[in-house]
Amino acid sequence: MKNHNSNDLSHHILPNSATMVGVCIMVISIVKSMDSGLTNYLIDKALAIDSLLFMISALLSFSSIRISPIRLEQRSTHLERWAEIIFLLGLVSMTLIAMIFSFEII
Repeated sequence: MKNHNSNDLSHHILPNSATMVGVCIMVISIVKSMDSGLTNYLIDKALAIDSLLFMISALLSFSSIRISPIRLEQRSTHLERWAEIIFLLGLVSMTLIAMIFSFEII
């Protein structure tokens, strides 16, 4: 028996994923303003893919919230789980990109 709404996590993933898409876009614009090079090119493309991961996570969490919890609770939970996994994958990849970016700047 659950003592909380199954969409509680989705209510946190959705705004945070949208924020992270904005962060990715901001860092892409910073990278674009720097000298061009292979590392900057790779960081740019990696951030674009990371932005896509966060967007997919946001869409899955939104879908999880919009599905009727009475009829389709299992499907809603499944979408929420995928949103969580993709969000965490996006965070891990962004951390790796940040490490590469910071060492390249130094």
